[in-house]
Formats: sequence, C-alpha cells, structure tokens
Amino acid sequence: MKSTLKIAALVLAFAGLSVAAKAQTTTSTSTTTSNGVRYSIGVDAGIPTGSLNNAYKWNLGGSVQADIPIASQLFVTVNAGYNNVFGEKNLGGTNVDVPNIQLLPVKAGLKFFPISNFYVQGEAGAAFLLNKSDFFDDKSTAFVYAPQVGVQFPVSSSSFIDAGVRYEGTTKYSSAFNNSKVNFVGVRVAYGF
Repeated sequence: MKSTLKIAALVLAFAGLSVAAKAQTTTSTSTTTSNGVRYSIGVDAGIPTGSLNNAYKWNLGGSVQADIPIASQLFVTVNAGYNNVFGEKNLGGTNVDVPNIQLLPVKAGLKFFPISNFYVQGEAGAAFLLNKSDFFDDKSTAFVYAPQVGVQFPVSSSSFIDAGVRYEGTTKYSSAFNNSKVNFVGVRVAYGF
C-alpha cells in the first residue's frame, strides 16, 4: 500500500511538471540544437519494486548525460551516474541492518520527441555493483535497461530543465538468488545546457 502511494506521488509530480512545461511561453528549442551535443546534470531518485522493496525503500543518486542529435527530433543518449539503494535498518526488529546497494550504471540509448518538449527514451547498458563484498553475489556487473518518458522546458535561450519518469531494471547479480535484481520506478530532474 505504501509503495502504491509513493508511485502515485511520483506520477502526480510528473504531471505537475508537464503542466508547468505547457505553461511556458518561450519558444522551445529542446529538440534542435545549433551547436550539436546537449549536456545535462541531474538528480535521480526512486522506489524499489518487486521483492527488492521488502528490504529497500528508496534510492538516490546523480547522473550526467549527453544527447547527440542524429536526425530531426531524434538523439543518441549516453548516460553515466551513481545510484545508492538504501537498505533497511533493524529489518523487521531483528537488529539486522541491510547493506546499501551501490551501483554505477552506464547506459546508451535513443531519445525521440514525438511532439515539442515531450520525449520517449530507451536506454540499456551495464550496472556495476560497487560493494559486491557486502553480498553473496558472484557477479559485479549486470545488464541494465531503462525506458523513460519526460518533458523538457526552457529556462533560458541556452538552458533547459529535463524531468523524466522511468522504470529501471537489471538482470541478476547472483546466479544462486533470483532476488538479486535491482528494479525501481524513478525520476530524474536535470539541468541541461
């Protein structure tokens, strides 16, 4: 029930950003650039899903991204960041502290603007587990994928805010445990230039 409320809050926040983007009176240049590559620096946050939600309640991180134009309204994206999934303290009253999951995701993908300021994006790559020794995992790298939708709206003639909602998931970090996947619903709010 708590997860449903958190996801609903994220969706409402995204809807608010969409309305704010529509209210902009400046002409958007978010899908074209005069000098080519666009960069953004953002904050990532999310709520773990599935069985991961039993011992982890939220995650926080940051990322940098480059959008490289390849056609009108279509960009290749390259994204790298850091993500910390916070483990529960005193899990179920057992005096057991669940260790945080520290990930370094590196992804590439496509971003398409079907209409001005609104985009759909898909990325895939590798997520490196930085604290493998805290777990019984036999892999330190997993495949990661992240479909996303978002809006961009101008702040000035050369900068913009990029706000997106995504689902991010990985393959297993341990051959022995099916629950060693890291999946979450998250948001990224970034400053672009």
